[in-house]
Amino acid sequence: MKSSEIRQAFIKYFSDNGHTEVPSSSLVPHDDPTLMYTNAGMNQFKDCFLGAETRPYRRAVTCQKVMRIAGKHNDFENVGVTARHHTFFEMLGNFSFGDYFKADAIKYGWEFVTKVLGIPASKLWVTIFEKDDEAGKLWADLTSVDKQRIIRLGEAENFWTMGDTGPCGPCTEIHYFCGSDESKNTEAMLKAGDSSFLEIWNLVFMQFDRNASGKLTPLPKPSVDTGMGLERVAAVLQNARSNYDSDLLRPIISTCESLSGHRYEGSRFDAPHHGADTQYVHDVAMRVIADHSRAMAAIIADGVLPGSDGRAYILRRIMRRAIRHGQSLGLREPFLRATTGTVISILGDTYPELLQRRDVIERVVEAEERKFHETLDSGLGILKREVEKLSSSEQFPGATAFLLHDTYGFPLDLTQDALKSFGRTIDVAGFEEQMQAQKSRSRDDRKSQNLSFSTLQITVAPTKFLGYDSTEAECTLLQHFPGATADECALVFDSTPFYAESGGQVADTGSIAFGSGKAAVTLEVIDVQKVQDKFFVHYCKAAISTAVDSLLNKKAHLVIDTARRNEIRAHHSATHLVHAALRKVLGTHVKQAGSKVDDSSLRFDYSHFEPVTSVQLSEIQSIVNAEIRENHAVVTKEMPVEEAMKSGAMALFGEKYGSHVRVVHIGPRSLELCGGTHVTRSGDIGFVTIAHEAGIAAGVRRIECLAGRAAYEALVHDQQGQEALASLLKGSREQILDKVEKLQSRVRSLETELEQTRGKLAASAVDDLAKEVHTTPKGIKIISRKVEAADNDTLRSMVDKLRVSIGSGVVVLGAPQGDACVIVAGVTSDLTGSVHAGKLIKAAAEVGGGKGGGRPDFAQAGGVNPAQLSASLAKILEMLS
Repeated sequence: MKSSEIRQAFIKYFSDNGHTEVPSSSLVPHDDPTLMYTNAGMNQFKDCFLGAETRPYRRAVTCQKVMRIAGKHNDFENVGVTARHHTFFEMLGNFSFGDYFKADAIKYGWEFVTKVLGIPASKLWVTIFEKDDEAGKLWADLTSVDKQRIIRLGEAENFWTMGDTGPCGPCTEIHYFCGSDESKNTEAMLKAGDSSFLEIWNLVFMQFDRNASGKLTPLPKPSVDTGMGLERVAAVLQNARSNYDSDLLRPIISTCESLSGHRYEGSRFDAPHHGADTQYVHDVAMRVIADHSRAMAAIIADGVLPGSDGRAYILRRIMRRAIRHGQSLGLREPFLRATTGTVISILGDTYPELLQRRDVIERVVEAEERKFHETLDSGLGILKREVEKLSSSEQFPGATAFLLHDTYGFPLDLTQDALKSFGRTIDVAGFEEQMQAQKSRSRDDRKSQNLSFSTLQITVAPTKFLGYDSTEAECTLLQHFPGATADECALVFDSTPFYAESGGQVADTGSIAFGSGKAAVTLEVIDVQKVQDKFFVHYCKAAISTAVDSLLNKKAHLVIDTARRNEIRAHHSATHLVHAALRKVLGTHVKQAGSKVDDSSLRFDYSHFEPVTSVQLSEIQSIVNAEIRENHAVVTKEMPVEEAMKSGAMALFGEKYGSHVRVVHIGPRSLELCGGTHVTRSGDIGFVTIAHEAGIAAGVRRIECLAGRAAYEALVHDQQGQEALASLLKGSREQILDKVEKLQSRVRSLETELEQTRGKLAASAVDDLAKEVHTTPKGIKIISRKVEAADNDTLRSMVDKLRVSIGSGVVVLGAPQGDACVIVAGVTSDLTGSVHAGKLIKAAAEVGGGKGGGRPDFAQAGGVNPAQLSASLAKILEMLS
């Protein structure tokens, strides 16, 4: 069976058995801080298992995109080495939310595998959790599996957890014997983990919720979560040697063969002793590229772009590992566009977002690939220079390895590989120390708030949001939580006019008052967050410590800061117009990659692959302000999400949409799904000015704009600055450009004169120094002097001229530069075999408390204490004598 047929058969079988087909969720989990990427089919149903969410169905079937690259489920280092591990794969799953349980799950699983897929029972084994007697009896009573093939295993093998916390429970697995040696088709070999056995389906019986302390709490309704890896089943049904020989991955490997000219043999796995075998190296490289190409295409299609932290860094790491393996195939030019193109042709019909974002995927992978080749050259240059500075016994510094990681994107393993050619090892402990220090800095830089909203146990009814129509309201306090200090607290009401931070828009602020007059209790609202997408938590501060226990179930008057809300609305509506203008001027490939909207500015990150010209920015700003002057009515409508998508409304990155959505329509170009607050008419924005635009990552740019009051204040500030500048230039605002150009011309003329004067002085100094040659007992001519040099270039030039002047010898000059001194050494080419400039300069610099190094013929040191300059220069004479 083709993989597409297996998908269809699975969906049809469970649909025929009362399951609702649910599309794959994004690889980027929404509102779940415990996950970096979606790592199981059940992720999108987590709240259903916890009893926190109710859906119109109690049975579901999916084919879910999954990533296993971070946290508990991390197979990254095994990918390409083994036949079965992947970063990205497809998980077929059927789910029951308090409907059927173990009996039906087992019956469905066995029937689908043996009857629909036609896999012989003689090839199948079943494992269960050692304490799950119920599952063992059900397998024996309800299926035709050989009772001797129902094997009990421990918690490590047959107790499933999504992560360190969350839904979990015992599981039962179906294993397929794929070996050719029937003597291995035994219980002992299965328990030993022999590679002849392949786990194809895991049926998880969700019974518990595990908290951070490890405590297991029974779930409200026992449920079922199953997962069958499509790649493994396809390999079984297609009689493939491995997953990589199935129709899901082999076409990508064929693309690698065509690009590289190498053949894929692919019969050996888990064979480190073949590391020096060229064929094995090529096979691993093609498997890595095939797997990683699928992962990067799927991740980019779901809105993530390569960057330096979090999900973005994981994507970059995947891409760079693929690029490095491409180099082992001799691929020197960008190749990921071709391999991801093959991925799209295989999976595009199943996951239409791949087809919709094909252009973005191709541009991003090519831009990142070209950038990494440049980075690789720069980073290896730094690595080589640092190695030259080390003594024969020194390890490569962990701090330098971290610099390569942090600035040049070199993973630790890449630095370690590069150092092998120099016979060096790395100070891993030093690297980890730097990494931990950076993490500590990142934690300190984050918004300081001791209350973790995501962990609040809210037990009341969902909050009703009134803020689209009201700026104040009478609401009842239902639940409260202590804050970071005695005068802070978090409150949950039955309803609220306060907008909670969401979709890039900051939360409203304002006040809450219980009672009136002297007896009133007033709180300042400093933040509002949405928990589980339905509870609005108001983080408040009181003038004095307030006992809110007595206020439960009492009415309060909630009032938002209207002036601030109006400025936020202006910037949010302006964001929609900027997005539409970007797509009109730059192209429809432009997609949102992130945003932030507050009362003083808007920031919009978007996909684009080349610098934006000043002419384009001017046109974008002109289009936005033209739409503002048209004073379009801002129309909002609630409608089913399918209807909204068909209408052409754009969904924004990072947002989670329910069955019904809010669509915001501003003028002829802007139609977006958005839950934020907006102006009534576009004219209410006032006007918009672009403050800044720049690239922030490969294929991602950021535009920052000001609207309303902030735009007006910026305009006034610019005008005042121009007036002040015109006054300094003794002219009018209209004359500023002309006068500045004349000043620049004068400065260039003076700089030329200065350089000429410096050159004459340096030439004169060189003539004098050439007469002061010292000759060592071994006959080596040396010039070692303190000189005056205005800059490093002048000092290096003087050394070069003196080397030419003496013909054969060593020239060392030191000069004060600011608060320290610079020393430059040059050795003529005939002496570099016996005299190494880099080693000379390193030793001399250490005398004066500085650092230095370089090539055998030319080297430089800096940071030398001026008081020790003479001693440093004397050290050169001592070493050469």
